[in-house]
Amino acid sequence: MAGGKIRKEKPSRQSGGLGRGGIPFHKSKGQHILKNPLIVDAIVEKAGIKPTDVILEIGPGTGNLTKKLLEAGKSVVAVELDPRMVLELQRRFQGTPFSNRLKVIQGDVLKCELPYFDICVANIPYQISSPLTFKLLSHRPAFRCAVIMFQREFAMRLVAHPGDSLYCRLTVNTQLLARVSHLLKVGKNNFRPPPKVDSSVVRIEPRKPLPPVNFKEWDGLIRLCFTRKNKTLGSIFRQKNVLSMMEKNYKTLQALQTSQNGPHNENPMDMGVSELRKGFEDLSMDVDDDRDDMEMEDDETAGESSDFKNKVMAVLKKNDFEDKRSSKLTQEDFLRLLSLFNEAGMHFS
Repeated sequence: MAGGKIRKEKPSRQSGGLGRGGIPFHKSKGQHILKNPLIVDAIVEKAGIKPTDVILEIGPGTGNLTKKLLEAGKSVVAVELDPRMVLELQRRFQGTPFSNRLKVIQGDVLKCELPYFDICVANIPYQISSPLTFKLLSHRPAFRCAVIMFQREFAMRLVAHPGDSLYCRLTVNTQLLARVSHLLKVGKNNFRPPPKVDSSVVRIEPRKPLPPVNFKEWDGLIRLCFTRKNKTLGSIFRQKNVLSMMEKNYKTLQALQTSQNGPHNENPMDMGVSELRKGFEDLSMDVDDDRDDMEMEDDETAGESSDFKNKVMAVLKKNDFEDKRSSKLTQEDFLRLLSLFNEAGMHFS
């Protein structure tokens, strides 16, 4: 994992909570403007921007980063929610050589349709970190990379490895779709006003091509595995509610195949771009589902599902997954596990 650290800039007494032109910042909207020019320069440098690149910037604020992006790339599309910041951005670049290369979209980035872009560079409100990450990863055509500043703990979840304490459902889902690397740690005093926590900049590169997997079903498996990531898969899959869900899906698919007088025509592993977007609406909601207080129902409560339970356990035992724990499994392990269950006619959506 690559890493770097930028020295903290001492907070100025005059900076307060005001931006250019005396505009007050709203912490409730996640408005923490990056004021250290060294970090701005480092972000632009590590983004690897080409002169032909169309750059998407999210939350440009007063335009400190925007100016550097305009100097480096072909054009910038900036999405900003706050109309005051939109006006300030337009005023800042009006009458400059950059004015015809900057397009400002006023609106909520989670709700608006994003245009084509090659690279995304953003210092975002932390409360939209998860849904924005998955909205970007479902964008088509796929972009080359995104360089984004997140709250540090969120960033560390994105780049975690199997066995790390922060390794979670968010980690596995993100790394299925993209390569993620840590670039910079940024102290809170580099912002005006300073947030309560430190930040980190990460680089996200979408995988091309995407793995041939039904993403909604994938997340069904991953969500289940991370309900208790430090329990063995055997104990998780013995739960009555898990067996009941899987058996219901199993019978539904069998009935569907029978009614069509043969195998279902659609490959359950296929999911196109339109379905991918819908799938991410659910994928993006939770950071981590590991709950130590969750009630687990063991095999003694499985009752009528004992025959089906034996089929499930046979898949795990035959392939040495029964005693393994989600917190230690790799992407390849999860893909293999989903494939094995699918081969046995078992699905998770």
